[in-house]
Amino acid sequence: MRIDILTIFPEMFEMPLSGSIVGKARERRLVEINIHNIRDFTVDKHKVTDDYPFGGGVGMIMKPEPIFAATEHILDEAGGRPARIILMTPQGKTLSQDMVRRFAKERQLIIICGRYEGVDERLRHALVTDEVSIGDYVLTGGELPAMVLVDAVTRFVPGVLGEDTLAGESFFGDILDYPQYTRPREFRGMTVPGVLVSGDHEKVRLWRRKQALARTLERRPDLLKQASLSGEDLKLLDGIKREQLADLTREDPKNEHD
Repeated sequence: MRIDILTIFPEMFEMPLSGSIVGKARERRLVEINIHNIRDFTVDKHKVTDDYPFGGGVGMIMKPEPIFAATEHILDEAGGRPARIILMTPQGKTLSQDMVRRFAKERQLIIICGRYEGVDERLRHALVTDEVSIGDYVLTGGELPAMVLVDAVTRFVPGVLGEDTLAGESFFGDILDYPQYTRPREFRGMTVPGVLVSGDHEKVRLWRRKQALARTLERRPDLLKQASLSGEDLKLLDGIKREQLADLTREDPKNEHD
């Protein structure tokens, strides 16, 4: 997979994309990541990439010419093949695991890092294929969101991580992950659940699935509405809800007569 990032602050990407899993994927040539300075594609001596908005208003808008020129140069360099051209913007669709999976199947992603008050609208009409946000808040630019996207996508590129690793992660199976423990078995009075050291693999599997469902029900019930749940999952969820109701009843005996 090839990923090209367009930014006016290329230095921001040096460390984040050189370490950890992303760095190793680049070393193994599973992912090619190129950082392009948008200023290199300007035509004026001051390398201007922004200008005042037509109609007035606060702030500056990123100009279309250098971004179009940079993108067209990258596409030509890659042989003219189609690519997903992604604009990182608070106005985009919120990044999800499903979106990450789809992007990971592409041969090339071109990521545009917005800045200032936004980008010229003509970029959206004639260049950008996807607009992506990492949450309902505003950052100073698209660089940090671009790093998040690259990290998430890289994990799904074949060969970067094992299937077993991916399968055990939160959101891979549409629900949150189960609690994890390691040595020591006891720490400051807190002990590892006995089932995890019982040696009974089936009990461990059921415990983990139940804990994952319970955690999702508590923290992200919206995920359960769209998750692919098995008959076993539904039985576990029913048991979890009955246990929660019993706990509430014990805490407030008056509930028995409500």
